[in-house]
Amino acid sequence: MIPNITRGSRIVGLMSYLAGEGRANEHTEQHLVAGDHAIMARHGYAVLDQAAARDIGLALDTPRLAYGVEVTRQVRVEDPQTGELHSDRVAADVWHCSLSLHADEGQLSDEQWGTIAQQFVDRMGFTEESGKAPCRWVAVRHGLSTNGNDHVHIAVSLVREDGTKASTHNDFTRAQDVCRDLEREHGLTPLESRQRGMGERGVKPAERARAERQGALEVDAHRLERTVRAAAIASLDEGEFVRRLRQGGVLIRPRYAAGRDDVVAGYSVALRPTGQDRPVWFGGGRLARDLTLPRLREGWPDSPQTAQAAVDEWRATSKNPWQYRPVAPGREEATPDPELWEQYTRELGALRAQLRDVSPGDRATWAHVARETAGAFAAWSQRVETTAGPLADTARELSRSAHIRAHQSAPKPVRMGSASGAAMMLLQAATAGRGTAAEAILFRQLGRLSVALLDAHQAAGDARRAEQMSQSLRDKLAAVQERLPAVPTKDTAPAASLTPEEEAVRRAQRGLAAPGTRSPLPNPITPRKRTTSDTSRDRDGHGRE
Repeated sequence: MIPNITRGSRIVGLMSYLAGEGRANEHTEQHLVAGDHAIMARHGYAVLDQAAARDIGLALDTPRLAYGVEVTRQVRVEDPQTGELHSDRVAADVWHCSLSLHADEGQLSDEQWGTIAQQFVDRMGFTEESGKAPCRWVAVRHGLSTNGNDHVHIAVSLVREDGTKASTHNDFTRAQDVCRDLEREHGLTPLESRQRGMGERGVKPAERARAERQGALEVDAHRLERTVRAAAIASLDEGEFVRRLRQGGVLIRPRYAAGRDDVVAGYSVALRPTGQDRPVWFGGGRLARDLTLPRLREGWPDSPQTAQAAVDEWRATSKNPWQYRPVAPGREEATPDPELWEQYTRELGALRAQLRDVSPGDRATWAHVARETAGAFAAWSQRVETTAGPLADTARELSRSAHIRAHQSAPKPVRMGSASGAAMMLLQAATAGRGTAAEAILFRQLGRLSVALLDAHQAAGDARRAEQMSQSLRDKLAAVQERLPAVPTKDTAPAASLTPEEEAVRRAQRGLAAPGTRSPLPNPITPRKRTTSDTSRDRDGHGRE
């Protein structure tokens, strides 16, 4: 069960929306399933119309109006002239939370949702169960979402019956904890992000509505995530990362540590707006857990030289995000040598071989593998897909295995192989890139890494995540493979007729294992009684020839 919390004001407007048709006319049979005793006694469980919704909104807002209490929260606001951020306080007397199930879980009854909603607000401290005066609240149900999720909306006035303010401190974490308990008590499917510490950022309704208005196939956050992921994995250091984001066509600006202009603590990115629209900025952590600047730095070298070079590039972006020019352009400006296909293909093979020694329980290392594999597909997508396609979808699916919590993360092992070079080639190769022999052989290796991740989830006891990956990747990888030519063999063409790129692929092939999708994780060995016929085949003492 997924809680999604927002804060605002105008509770009458919120109730009118919940009782209305919805943004996509998805609201049907809008009605209450639980709420404040007085409101439920008056309005009951009948279908809500706009008049009833207004009456309920006014009833919820009565304590705030009667006591003249002002409830606010602090937000970061962008100056439209300078683009700088400053703090401001806005009205926030309405607490709104939707509780939704995964589409596969089907639907609950009104009675079940009513019980869950009551228990949820009790445990969040909004009712008399807290030992304080209760808040007025209601739970509204209005059919499935556009994605087929059964859900309920809970609206709470944060001014209690005695005029005191209800606390929302740490409400996001507390809501997750309450949902975990309710899942167990009501036999609901546990959310993966709570069970395994994984999970991607949710899409806010406003973001989806913006994409629909613009006719976009995906929300801005997903497109930005792919761009940032591709740039991060293709870059050897932080300065190159900043420059590659510029090449990706996005706006970027740093967030300095308090009182400093030489220590960058984070960053924000935005798509370039069209017309009179203003850019919508997203912090790295808002895009994905593994795209915060501290997490990205785990994969880059840490030295005074690279740190200073990065600060120089960040300063250049902060002066004018719209017309940022690199301070020290690097390899991202040049077309890579086709001979590098061989080197980076071998590096992927070496990385896959190293994974045999990685425990399935080593979540930090497997997260690095997921991040880099997803980054390679994201880089490839950025170069050849004008809209989100199978490469983008594959990158997004794999990246979910990299979304572990900060305390579970660790720097990448020094001797571990890397997919950075492959991501760089897939991002900026000279060819148009809709199906070359070199890409075909890199795809084979990336596919093997994907299967290794799937098997690692299975071996770690995360069968649900493994099944999700298997179902999702099967069709996506097949769609990618259809775009690519068959991998050339030594008999495909005479050496004299091969291009330099194809010749590099041929040399890379000679160092690769036979084609297949077997996992690099070692198979479990079950000893059996040796027979005379086995003796001739037991050449290494382990039942292997």
